[in-house]
Amino acid sequence: MNSSGRARAYMKNVAINLGTSHGYNAGRHLGAYASPEDFCAIFTQDMDSLYSLALALTRSHEKADQCYLASLDDCRTGNAVFSEWARSWSRRAVIKNAIRLVVPVPGNAAGASESTLDPIADQMDPSARSVLRLNAFDRFVFVISVLEGYTLRECAALLGSSLREAEQARVRALQQLAGDSRNLAPAPYDGSSRGTQSSVLTLH
Repeated sequence: MNSSGRARAYMKNVAINLGTSHGYNAGRHLGAYASPEDFCAIFTQDMDSLYSLALALTRSHEKADQCYLASLDDCRTGNAVFSEWARSWSRRAVIKNAIRLVVPVPGNAAGASESTLDPIADQMDPSARSVLRLNAFDRFVFVISVLEGYTLRECAALLGSSLREAEQARVRALQQLAGDSRNLAPAPYDGSSRGTQSSVLTLH
């Protein structure tokens, strides 16, 4: 098992152990609301999906590890969330922590070099390589607004940018990815800006 595999195994054990422990936030077990154990179960069952999202955004295994664990902690100890929103809330936590770790800002045109991409892209769906090559701000806008199904206004609010900056970033990303557009289907939209993960971001 490589270092990335060991890290993911460790994080899954953390989620499992937290989910089976007792005595914390007992007041949140209110039926209609997701409990800390519910979030631990989600982060265990959906680990590949959540970690892939973190990796696509941060483009770093170290930061993806930090993002995953911080998001689990935020969901366990944060405000009460309706049970039916728990999975989308988990993905939102990953997005928010990735933004905090990377701090993507408009105007930074630097993308990733092939040597930087290779170790990461080799572990993901081949069509993810083009997404990883985008500069940080454009990559975040593309993943959040296209693959995760958020509106551009919601995306801009999460990133602390203007709506116009988000619009321009999505156009740039789509233009750069035009050659791979057949592999990059937007996430389904259910009217509440909570999409499901695209297969583009799946780890092998």
